[in-house]
Order: sequence, then C-alpha cells, then structure tokens
Amino acid sequence: MTADKTDRWSSGAAYEAYVGRWSRRVAVEFFDWLAVPARRRWLDLGCGTGALTETILERLDPRSVIGVDPSAAFLDHARARVLDPRATFQAGSAEATGLADEAVDAVASGLVLNFVPDIGAALREVRRVLARGCTAGAYVWDYADGMQFMRRFWDAATDLDPAAGALDEGARFPIASPDRFSEAFEAAGLVDVEARAIDIPTVFASFDDLWSPFLGGTGPGPVYVASLAEGPRAALRDRYREAVGSEPDGSIHLRARAWAVKGHRPA
Repeated sequence: MTADKTDRWSSGAAYEAYVGRWSRRVAVEFFDWLAVPARRRWLDLGCGTGALTETILERLDPRSVIGVDPSAAFLDHARARVLDPRATFQAGSAEATGLADEAVDAVASGLVLNFVPDIGAALREVRRVLARGCTAGAYVWDYADGMQFMRRFWDAATDLDPAAGALDEGARFPIASPDRFSEAFEAAGLVDVEARAIDIPTVFASFDDLWSPFLGGTGPGPVYVASLAEGPRAALRDRYREAVGSEPDGSIHLRARAWAVKGHRPA
C-alpha cells in the first residue's frame, strides 16, 4: 500500500471519531499558548472538519476565520457544522492557499503539516499570507512516542505484519519532533520560534470505543485496517486489545502528546 493511498481523508464524521475529538482538546491549550488578541483575521490551514475553526470562534473572538483544505468531503462537513457567519471555507492546499499577501493576522494549523509533501513551501506560504509582526502556530502528534493509541496500534500491526512498518507515522514523519519542527519554521523566515509539548488524556469508554474508529477508512491506521482480510484484521484487533489493556470497568486510559511550534513574521 502506498503512502498516498494510506493518507486517505474521505469522511469528516470518521475523522472526528478517529482523531478529531482529541485534536479539540489539544486546541484549547494551544490557543492559550499562542495568546493572539481578539478581533484578528485568522487562517485555519488544513481546516479539515472545522474543529480548529470552531475553537477559534468559541474562545478567541476573531474578526474572521478562513478555513482552507484540499478535501471536498471535509469542507462539506465543516460548512454543515460551522454556521457562524465569521467563518468561510475554501478549497486550497497548504502550499497554495489562494489568499492575498498579508491577508490574515494569525495562522493556525492542527495535525496537518506532517502530511504536506513540502513543509518548507507550506511555511513560506504561511509567512506570505501573514501580516507583518503577527503569529503563526501549528501542532502535530508525537507519532514516534507520545501519541499512545496510534503508537500501540502500529506496534501491534508490525508485530503481525512487518510490512506495516512502512506505513507507521512515527517512521514516516520525522518532522514531528520539536527540533525538526522548529527548524522548519526558522528556515521559512519566521522568528522568535518556540516549541512545546501539549499532553492530554485519551480515555476510551471501552475497547469498542477505541477500535471502531479504526474501521472508518479515514486516516493511515484505519486505511491499513481496511486493507486487511477478515482473519488478519481479527488477529490485529486481538493483539491491539492486549497491547492497550483496560481498567476494571473496561475503560482504556492512554495519553496523547502533540508537539506545538509558534513563530512570527518579522515586523
């Protein structure tokens, strides 16, 4: 299975169940850290289902928010979900947003930049559309270690199928580390660059609550599961259940870490 087929983002609802619900929790701490004043024009780069846009609208009193994403399915989901008139959604890529120079006062990107083929081009685009002296920030999962439910999934998958290791986000995305991520911001001409970890609990009511999103076909792990025949899929499910364990009430308590970076366009 190739990476482009693995990184399939075809259903907004499936994405929400798989990882969107956890991204929302990271976003709250992320925006407190960015400390952008009210009444600013925002770009949500790679807006997906609109989770980050919703948080901006609810917490930051923006003047406007433009969500840009290449997925028509995600944009449809965002438009149906986010009805605030300050928000608009349009098709575009991280490297080519379609916005004018200095069109926004703040840029946020959640769980996107590791999937962009040319992160340097994406961050240069961020610098171009950002007004001088203003802030851009992004976060990605710590796939290699801190995003536990994904880490344990890929460990279980590669135990059973060594070829699955080529699809493991921890191996594929070395940018998802504080040093590499910060260096990419600086290389794009952003200044006063800072990085930090954001840790959140990920509590699943049951193993079904954890496993069902892996059957949704959206995201690398779920696409891999969909590629398996019934027997190997059942074997993976059982190995994964063993790997994550559970509490006496059947719930599963894990943690997720995101690496966040912020910087400014020089004034």
